[in-house]
Amino acid sequence: MAMAETHYTLPLPTFDASVRLLIVVAPYYKDITDKLIAGAQGVAGACGAEVEVVEVPGALEVPTAIALAERLAKFDGYVALGCIIRGETTHYDTVCNDSSRALSLLGLQGACIGNGILTVENRPQAEVRSDPAGQNKGGGAAAAALHLIALSRKWAGKPKGIGFRA
Repeated sequence: MAMAETHYTLPLPTFDASVRLLIVVAPYYKDITDKLIAGAQGVAGACGAEVEVVEVPGALEVPTAIALAERLAKFDGYVALGCIIRGETTHYDTVCNDSSRALSLLGLQGACIGNGILTVENRPQAEVRSDPAGQNKGGGAAAAALHLIALSRKWAGKPKGIGFRA
């Protein structure tokens, strides 16, 4: 069982300059996503990040909102939050796969994104994962975004050189 497992968690990064983080949340299960937001804000605050929260209709719209912000606004990174609970149809698979794939593609294009969209079988799983005092997946998503921002700043402006490596 996953609760018996121990996991290593990287220490939170530190920043010399301010960090702007956008949390994009699909509040379909608002009680769950409110906890995810609280966890993300707690971790962001521990790093001194400035946070803005925006809501979108559903998990499929989260990547679109992040893509718009990446193009039109000045954020250093993004936290994608939502909750998808398996239902009776294959819609669950579509929403899980397509939202995750779109976030991954944005990340591969250079956006610093922490994916905290829960994909669970039932409400009790969502409750455990969203609880800031429990698994704190919202906080984990914020930490992931912050780590990527730190890497991006570390590597920004470093010359690539030309030609072949020796």
